[in-house]
Amino acid sequence: MGGMIPDWTKYNDPFNSVSRPAQMGPIWMEAQYKTGAVINDTIWMNEPPASSYPACIAVKTAAMQNFEASENYLKAVWKAVMVDSLDISKKEVLLDIARTLGTQPLNNFNFERFKADYNGDESRDAFRNDLRQVAYSRIGRFPTMTFTKAGKGIIFTGFRPYEALVEAFDQINQTVVATTDTGIVS
Repeated sequence: MGGMIPDWTKYNDPFNSVSRPAQMGPIWMEAQYKTGAVINDTIWMNEPPASSYPACIAVKTAAMQNFEASENYLKAVWKAVMVDSLDISKKEVLLDIARTLGTQPLNNFNFERFKADYNGDESRDAFRNDLRQVAYSRIGRFPTMTFTKAGKGIIFTGFRPYEALVEAFDQINQTVVATTDTGIVS
């Protein structure tokens, strides 16, 4: 969780000329075009989330249950904001998402546990650890993906086609194999 928007007074993306919510719509229109994902970009005009932090903490809370719960919750939060135009900075919206997941037995999601754990010390610390990793890696834009193997890594920022990701994995594997063959492994 990168915590992209602490709040709108602190958010600034000079690369895309975005410093307020209404300027985010065209970015998501482009994402929709490039990925084919269903996105309702009007959220940025009608009721933009005040911060991405509450949703990030909520995803970390779901992860305290198990990986599947975190993945399902993340997908549900994405749909809530990008398709249903819900303000995911509001606790009641995040709890409604969790409640819905908890009623679906195949999701392996415990709503009561989520409700008790949300925004507690453990979930906030897990999110803070992610923020530290973002700062350590000097990630300033999203989406950003990092690939690391045996101490070697590549960072991708922005949309990348599948072929570029495969090439990145190949580069990391070749670098690791080459350093292993020379006896130098970090």
